[in-house]
Amino acid sequence: MEVICFAITKILVISEDKAMHIVKNFAELNLESQSTLQDLPFWEISIEIDSPGENLTRLFQEETLIPGIILTKDNNYAGMISRRQYFEFMSRRYSLGLFSARPIKNLYNLLQPEILVVSDDRLITEATQMALERSPQLVYEPIVIKTKSEKHGILDLQQLLLAQSQIHFLTLAQLQQTQEKFQIAETALENLQHNYTQLAQAEKMAIFGQYVTDVINEINTPVNWIGGQFIHLNRYIQDLIEIIHLYEKHYPVPVVAIQTAIKKIELSSLPINLSNLLNSLKERTKNIQQIIRSFRNISNLEDSEKKTVDIHEIIDMTLILLQNRLKTNPNNEGITVVKNYNKLPLVECYPGQLNQVFLNILSNAIEVLDKSDITEKTIENPQISLRTEILDDDKVQISITDNGMGISQSLQKKIFDPFFTTKSAEKSTGMGLAISHQIITEKHRGKLDCNSTPGEGTEFIITIPVSQPKIAQI
Repeated sequence: MEVICFAITKILVISEDKAMHIVKNFAELNLESQSTLQDLPFWEISIEIDSPGENLTRLFQEETLIPGIILTKDNNYAGMISRRQYFEFMSRRYSLGLFSARPIKNLYNLLQPEILVVSDDRLITEATQMALERSPQLVYEPIVIKTKSEKHGILDLQQLLLAQSQIHFLTLAQLQQTQEKFQIAETALENLQHNYTQLAQAEKMAIFGQYVTDVINEINTPVNWIGGQFIHLNRYIQDLIEIIHLYEKHYPVPVVAIQTAIKKIELSSLPINLSNLLNSLKERTKNIQQIIRSFRNISNLEDSEKKTVDIHEIIDMTLILLQNRLKTNPNNEGITVVKNYNKLPLVECYPGQLNQVFLNILSNAIEVLDKSDITEKTIENPQISLRTEILDDDKVQISITDNGMGISQSLQKKIFDPFFTTKSAEKSTGMGLAISHQIITEKHRGKLDCNSTPGEGTEFIITIPVSQPKIAQI
């Protein structure tokens, strides 16, 4: 432990000098349109991936300017973890206890961050475009710079954008000078125009990345408008059908051209077809509105605050989010959900965290019942049963049962252990049920049990008190 602390202290001294250099000298950079990442200062702070997670926390807390930290294995590059990703994950109340004493590699393997590694001879304009072409969730993450000597450093996106801005203004100035004096060669002008196009595209993508998350809110308005027009559309259709009936009554023998058109469009079937189409549109619109409402409700559930809620509503919101996986697909005929809800009182709980528990358990049940994951036996009539009831007037019980292949006794003993999973690393981190167990037992002072019989199915039983005692706050 003393050796580790000494190593960290040494790194912090180096990073502090580096921070002073980066902050004071970044604005003094003399960049050009063909400047590369070699011309930019970047962070060179690292820690061994086998060190305890608490050492990583200390590095971030003591060095507030670093955007991320390089991870090494025997002094060789092993990856990078950003400040945002680290504190976003560790701020969850169950994460600190799980990862502080464990090696950093456990957390890193769980996060599996997507890292953009760029060689230091890459043009700044090209590197900026590459950084902004990442997904909206990753667009503001720092990038890793690799030097020719196989060393690695970290460059913050804000620093990269600042360098881009300097080159942008330089490019504009040079373009203006070229247009005024007509003395720059054609090849140089094409090069500047190319840089300007890259910068304009990069700025456009930065704006897109910033606002793409707001698009879901914009969907709600037109969907609601469409839903409100069905009553008018139905009335218009009925009016047209009534007019057609009047024409048929008073002009039973129309001209040949009209008779031909009636036969062609199958006029007698038209009212039924229109009615069926209108009902189908109504149903699809209601589904969209329900999904939007569920996303909004779930996003408004604060994990840090206890609320008195209807447990059935939380379960139903979770089922809405999973309804696409429950429906018929090429691998199965759909999963039937059977609800056996008994009358429950409102329950004081952390609704956002309960939703996470239901989501984890139901997702596991769906994967078990999906034929694509079954290799030994096909599940006929796959079904998930939900039952709720009140116990002793002060507790509620939620049972989630599937008719899958079941779990052996040896695996049942490990099912709530962190990192335990029977799936491949690409499909599971082994943390879903461990986190669910911690939420129920520690946050809600309840119980989460698993009963399973191989070949018959699995039942998860959640029991929580109706009212949470004050000591439940952690």
